[in-house]
Amino acid sequence: MINKAKLGVLVSGRGSNLHSIIDNIEEGKLNAEIAVVISDVRDAYALERARKHNIKTCFINPKDFKARGEFFDEIAKNLEDGNVEYVILAGFMRIIPASLINAYKNKILNIHPALLPSFPGLGVQKKALEYGVKYSGCTVHFVDEGCDTGPIVLQAVVPVLDDDTEKTLSQRILKEEHRIYPEAIELVINDKIELVGRRVIKK
Repeated sequence: MINKAKLGVLVSGRGSNLHSIIDNIEEGKLNAEIAVVISDVRDAYALERARKHNIKTCFINPKDFKARGEFFDEIAKNLEDGNVEYVILAGFMRIIPASLINAYKNKILNIHPALLPSFPGLGVQKKALEYGVKYSGCTVHFVDEGCDTGPIVLQAVVPVLDDDTEKTLSQRILKEEHRIYPEAIELVINDKIELVGRRVIKK
């Protein structure tokens, strides 16, 4: 039997992408197991989602640490304790430091609700509507030291409708996030891609 890749998932909110990943694992579409779900928010609903599926959870309070580096050192320790091979950001609202990036080189993934490199950061649906783009979408990318600047693994395009609001556009993008994030994880953990410069090429 092929060994399952061990994932560590970092969360800050409701965890809908975490739920999608769990579903794909339980349906046999993703040959992985989630070793631990770590949150920097005590009451993040993502933790409850994980507990319902008997997944180990951990709340790490950033206020307990004098320095940002110490907070991420504690995250790294919990990932190591779970023998985590790949780190998945699922609504984790903090920039990852170089120490963790180097420890998991090209093994940290994030999903962003826009077509990068357009509209990095926060409030991206509002920015897209104000700019007047005709298409938006979502992007799965490797994490580097910048803000949403890592190499792109997968993208999905969502048309922007004339009567769209931030809420309606966000909802349609989220459906695509739930579809492509597990797909991107599957590509990475099964070594089906290679990184050529900034380009992610399917093997």
